[in-house]
Amino acid sequence: MQNEIKKKLAEIETSENVKVLYAAESGSRAWGFASPDSDYDVRFIYVRPAADYLRLEKTRDVIEWQLDAVYDINGWDLRKTLQLLHKSNPTLFEWGNSPLVYRSSEIWEKLHGVFDRYFLDRAGMWHYLSMARTNYREYLHGDTVPLKKYLYVLRPLFACRWILMHHCPPPMRFAELADAIADPAIMPAVRALTAQKMQSPELGCGAKIPVLNAYIERSIPELLAAVHALPAESGRDWSELNAMFAAALSAE
Repeated sequence: MQNEIKKKLAEIETSENVKVLYAAESGSRAWGFASPDSDYDVRFIYVRPAADYLRLEKTRDVIEWQLDAVYDINGWDLRKTLQLLHKSNPTLFEWGNSPLVYRSSEIWEKLHGVFDRYFLDRAGMWHYLSMARTNYREYLHGDTVPLKKYLYVLRPLFACRWILMHHCPPPMRFAELADAIADPAIMPAVRALTAQKMQSPELGCGAKIPVLNAYIERSIPELLAAVHALPAESGRDWSELNAMFAAALSAE
């Protein structure tokens, strides 16, 4: 499948007249709990020819290439990427830290080398806490629940705890995050659920898991108080990212 994805990246470059600087897997395959029939969530960063950035009309900064049962492929323009990095966009950190990389480049490696300087604890925690609260509220309150949603609540809660402890982006792999952060009392249930998710084509509904609900209900208000207590943060100046953008364009 890697070869097929690499072919699609080459097709994007030819069709869109761009250079793909980086491409990686996101979602359940990168998190390490993909089902046998999980699709491939491919995310990429691209740069256009320098002249395209000097045009008066606005150029799209996103390429949405394919969305079907097998592939979900889309990417961001380098300028958009740098703007989002300056804002400490958590999704971008996830893409950059993916363990499944399909394409890299010297430009990307230099950029990724400065990523952590732009990470803001509050921005990261709000992102993950909002994700956990929304999924818990919408899916896990009944007696019968969609079991895979536990993983989509627990992972962001673990990510919040990682940020509080380490002040850097959390690792992508769920198992690594859980082993480092999770309460030992919930780990048997977490491991059983993860194994079930990876072995089943589609993890369906089942009885709620009280030990996990209790952990979630305890964690959300605790983490909400923690993020409110964090000091205000301000982003870095633009000079470093401006220089990187200029260098990337001059290299094209």
